[in-house]
Amino acid sequence: MRHVNYVLTPVKLNAAKPKDKPYKLADGGGLFVRVSTSGTRTWCYGYTFGTRRKEVTFGQFPEVGVKEARDKHLAARTLLASGQDPAAAKRGEREALRRRAEADDHVFKRFAEKWIEECLGDASEIYRHKLRLRLENHVYPVIGDKPLEEVKPRDILTMMEKLRDRAVTAEKCRGIVKNIFDHAIRKLVVESNPAAAMKGVVKVPASTHHRHLSEEELGVFWRALAKYDNSDTDPSTVACARIIALTLCRKSEAVKARWAEFDLDKGVWEIPSQNTKMRRAHRVFLSSQALAILKAQHELTGGEEFVFSTFERRKSSLSPATMSHLFKRLEGVSKEFAPHGLRGTGATILREHGFGRDVVELLLAHVEKGVAAAYHHHELVEERRAALQHYADLIEALAKGAKVVGLRAGGRLAA
Repeated sequence: MRHVNYVLTPVKLNAAKPKDKPYKLADGGGLFVRVSTSGTRTWCYGYTFGTRRKEVTFGQFPEVGVKEARDKHLAARTLLASGQDPAAAKRGEREALRRRAEADDHVFKRFAEKWIEECLGDASEIYRHKLRLRLENHVYPVIGDKPLEEVKPRDILTMMEKLRDRAVTAEKCRGIVKNIFDHAIRKLVVESNPAAAMKGVVKVPASTHHRHLSEEELGVFWRALAKYDNSDTDPSTVACARIIALTLCRKSEAVKARWAEFDLDKGVWEIPSQNTKMRRAHRVFLSSQALAILKAQHELTGGEEFVFSTFERRKSSLSPATMSHLFKRLEGVSKEFAPHGLRGTGATILREHGFGRDVVELLLAHVEKGVAAAYHHHELVEERRAALQHYADLIEALAKGAKVVGLRAGGRLAA
């Protein structure tokens, strides 16, 4: 191949100024730099392939320097000498790079992370964290490095067999994989879902509801909490447990509560949508007992962001695990009883005391589904406020040893 006497230098290229029309600076052997009207300098190689005049670009100066451009020019001339079109070869390289990148994106682990970003953006951070742990601990070790189209039902079976002694986890992992493949089908990446056929391969035991307390046990629970009022346990932890009981909120909603959510003068707590399980804002109408607890708590943490925080970590919210550990230590209370059980306790007792289903469902922030959801927009504010005040009065009486008499018929609490 004939040697080329190149003539351009970095000094000449740096001195090239834009003109009214694009122009060329020849380097040699068909290699030149096109200077645009905006001053962009692009390396180009003009050549003849067959009977057609063609051109291929190598990038812009100074990102592509003189030596690199000439090396690319030599490679293109070599291709041309062997009967190949340099422009077609460049298109092929770009297509190969695109396919490799696409293949990487379609590896299960990469696609799963994209699914989390695209489909779970409105889910809570706690939920996404738990989901990622299941993927990392149980799913990725089996199929994480496989391209989606190569994942087969037998791979899902292998994953689930490893978890046979943890049936609930096995089914949850299968469900996650199914959702990811459903998304891949919608994106036209694959045509079938290998996790769908594996439903039921590991039998999941019937679910059990959180244990709830009877009225007598609720009195025991309240008295057990009182024993921690003058203990080494941080008062925020005890106050948080009481607020969960009095408001029927979820543990996660209570530990993340911020003072900005409360209007203590109006007796209202506005839980933002990002803190609720159903991703809908929820309003709680505070009883006089709940307000008293919060006003006392304000003396401790009113200058901070979070309502419930420990002395050691005033800038952070209370840990959910801290709440759960407190419940395990309560004297006379079943070790199986957890914070979430207070919701079932309150719901059951309020229904027994004559409060309507609609009122209780609104207190629990449950969301209507189906046709009912389109028509039921009632708030039942006064009924909800009355229900929580009744419940707080009842807890107070039960803690003192009272027994309930004839409340369905409008009776009173008797000592």
